[in-house]
Amino acid sequence: MKVLVINCGSSSLKYQLLNPESGELFAIGLCERIGIEGSKMEYETPANDFEIEIKQDMPTHKEALELVINAITNPEYGVIKSVEEIDAIGHRVVHGGEKFASSVLVTPEVMAAMEECSELAPLHNPANLLGIRTMQELMPGKPNVGVFDTSFHQTMPKEAYMYALPYEDYTELKVRKYGFHGTSHKFVSGVAQELLGNPAESKIIVCHLGNGGSISAVKNGKCIDTTMGLTPLQGIMMGTRCGDIDPAAVLFIKNKRGLSDKEMDDRMNKQSGILGVFGESSDCRDMEIAAAAGNERALLAENMFAYKIRGYVGNYAAQMGGVDAICFTGGIGENSGKVREDVLRGLEFIGVELDKEVNSKRQKGNVLLTKETSKVKAFKIPTNEELVIARDTYEIVNATK
Repeated sequence: MKVLVINCGSSSLKYQLLNPESGELFAIGLCERIGIEGSKMEYETPANDFEIEIKQDMPTHKEALELVINAITNPEYGVIKSVEEIDAIGHRVVHGGEKFASSVLVTPEVMAAMEECSELAPLHNPANLLGIRTMQELMPGKPNVGVFDTSFHQTMPKEAYMYALPYEDYTELKVRKYGFHGTSHKFVSGVAQELLGNPAESKIIVCHLGNGGSISAVKNGKCIDTTMGLTPLQGIMMGTRCGDIDPAAVLFIKNKRGLSDKEMDDRMNKQSGILGVFGESSDCRDMEIAAAAGNERALLAENMFAYKIRGYVGNYAAQMGGVDAICFTGGIGENSGKVREDVLRGLEFIGVELDKEVNSKRQKGNVLLTKETSKVKAFKIPTNEELVIARDTYEIVNATK
């Protein structure tokens, strides 16, 4: 079976063509600057190390997806002869609200329900829906499946996802914690479960650390809590997002600086986090270099970043009554030994014994970061959200045959 996985952003589009049963990756790429001058597409076929960059105007996502289809069916460097070889399309959808606790086959009724969730993710869901509509137009008759960032977290108990606001804000407005990066947390916790030997009971903490970051507590395969909330702004400090702050500070800053709602939202989402404290960059690598050179604000940002993450790890260990494994994934989690060491430093009291030599090396694949004597294991596990989407798509399409 071949599944085309689509991840539409407002001006970008990530794609993969893969076999969900074997995990074989046929083609992978990215369309950038859709609707913006200088748009281009990256296309790669891993089996033969072929890479190409195509610079072409892409006024809308339709032109971008047409370019993707033309590339994967190209007689010279394509990986299939025609789109008839594609069995289904899997779509990343950021917000499913309470309506979707699992991935679903897209129907007119499902599309309508997704539309209703758009107000919870106005920057993401409309682009995700546009990708679905475009594929329905370009490949009519092919099944489309929606896979939601929020669905893995729908197993959280009410005491974990509720906010202490007037109850009607939940019943009438659906204001609550939803969580994001669900496909990554699902994949990484599943791999960790296997690395632990598939015990009947397990307590796993997943730290998905990238420009956006979130942490989840996964007990016996089910999420019981996660850091992101109604939106991806809640939780740990991130590249440009502030994470947890006193809500009254938002009103104080907004009024003192005379900011509009949008300006305040931009300040918290795009000007804060590592960028806000460090002041020069939102990139963790730039922060680490500057901190090592003695830049005080970079060092402060570095310490704050690890402090916030470590606090949630301790919190979730307490909520689960212990922890068997702490996992690091995402661009920072997989590549920064410094961040991993900073986070795990101070967690010796719960049984973490980091192997600093192993942690400092750049190694591919899954890596055990702790000593053999460590009561709590720490792993570096590369995430594969596209494979989760492809597998869910495969299972749902097969179930409807």
